[in-house]
Amino acid sequence: MNGPVCSAASSRVALQPRGTGKSAMQNIVIVGAGAMGCYFAARLGEAGLSVTLVDIDPVRLELLTREGIKVSDDRGERVVATRAMRAQDVAPGVDLVMLFTKGMHSAAAAQSVAHLADGKSFALTLQNGIGNAEILAEVFTPERVLIGVTDIPADLEGPNCVASHGLGHVRLGSMAARMHPVAEQVAQLLTLSGMNAEADARVEVAIWEKVAFNAALNALATVSGATVGGMDHPAGRRIITAVVSEVVATAAARGVQIDTTRIWGKIDFALANHRGHKASMLQDMLAGRATEIESINGAVVLAAAQAGIATPVTSTLADIIRLMEAQRPR
Repeated sequence: MNGPVCSAASSRVALQPRGTGKSAMQNIVIVGAGAMGCYFAARLGEAGLSVTLVDIDPVRLELLTREGIKVSDDRGERVVATRAMRAQDVAPGVDLVMLFTKGMHSAAAAQSVAHLADGKSFALTLQNGIGNAEILAEVFTPERVLIGVTDIPADLEGPNCVASHGLGHVRLGSMAARMHPVAEQVAQLLTLSGMNAEADARVEVAIWEKVAFNAALNALATVSGATVGGMDHPAGRRIITAVVSEVVATAAARGVQIDTTRIWGKIDFALANHRGHKASMLQDMLAGRATEIESINGAVVLAAAQAGIATPVTSTLADIIRLMEAQRPR
């Protein structure tokens, strides 16, 4: 990281004793030490929760344990002490497991913490795409899975350095048909940690609206190599319109009515205000990493096929990205 938080001596925030927080949920495990995982671990740790950050990279785990998480956000710069370890080393007795891996790693990540599913613990996914909740439900059962969406910005700028600037929100609810009271508790916990969170009985609407946004902009950016502003072109808008329409129809077939106007409001804002930004899927492609195409466009195509909905543009974008991934050196 080039910013001062990773090079300068910052104030260190120690892990607080368990029980100092105001939520009934005190023992939290976060799976995935990427940008979002690190940022949520830092904020929850600052609020006095007992947080364990789980990853598979032993070098990063040792660094996070030794140096903590170096945070730069609108509250300033500081270092937050953290506990980091492999999943198999985490002892049972966990209140909440939060999954922050990319979608293609969800199954392995969920299985790695299966020993924590003791019938009392809950699991929450705020990941991109759809299908992650079903993977968690195979381990924790649907009644103990919470689902949600967040637009909190977070960028990993070093192995233990995370930056988050600007406003963001978290909306969450229950995977099961009825809202579980724990969803409200988790929303309060996140709010106490300084994040803008709310429980929402119709959280699937927000999830599908984000899927529509990502299926259009992320996939088109990856195929074209364009920045967000580069897609602000009549041809780009025609492709985006087609994808959004296909996702809206797919969601409706699943009983989720999403607002096309609200989606386009977010798309227009991004096209106007994030013009130089490279979409995360494009960044993954350029870096030679696996993309989340199966959790986003691929998952939409699968859901649409089950409902008898045609998704020619969404499907074609997914296939082009699959082809691009297949051409990379192995």
